[in-house]
Amino acid sequence: MAKINGNEIKPGFVLEHDGGLWAAVKVNHVKPGKGGAFAQVEMKNLRDGRKLNERFRSEDKIEQVRLDNKDQQFLYETDGKLVFMDSETFEQTELDADLLGDRRPFLQDGMMATIEYHGDEPLSVRIPQKVTCRIVETEPVVNGQTAAKSFKPAILDNGVRVMVPPFVGQD
Repeated sequence: MAKINGNEIKPGFVLEHDGGLWAAVKVNHVKPGKGGAFAQVEMKNLRDGRKLNERFRSEDKIEQVRLDNKDQQFLYETDGKLVFMDSETFEQTELDADLLGDRRPFLQDGMMATIEYHGDEPLSVRIPQKVTCRIVETEPVVNGQTAAKSFKPAILDNGVRVMVPPFVGQD
């Protein structure tokens, strides 16, 4: 692990602070008229999701943690656990479904995901930003609604409710 100065923190950095692993979510560098410069950092705990706002002066030394990324294939879900398989070693890993939060409905069977590890401990799961879903329910097109930007509600095949343009219909 490398020590960095407080003014070198950037969003996305993983830091070891107060005995926990924290991801920097927002960083605001402040140079007050009186006193030294500091970085106001909003952090999220990678283990339990707590948030923390902390000030780091430029002379403060903070441990930056490097996480190992492994691409793994999602196999199935059982009893609130997601089962992933390493495509190189065929080793299977079980993770809590809560780790994905509101992104869980977009995880599809066979999808490749990136799991971030600290040592042997899985901390987070990144799924692809674009996912193909089918619309299973939506209202029919009403003529004359295209003069202004409008959207209509739709339900995807994974149960998520979204707003779609009027020309989009069911499969």
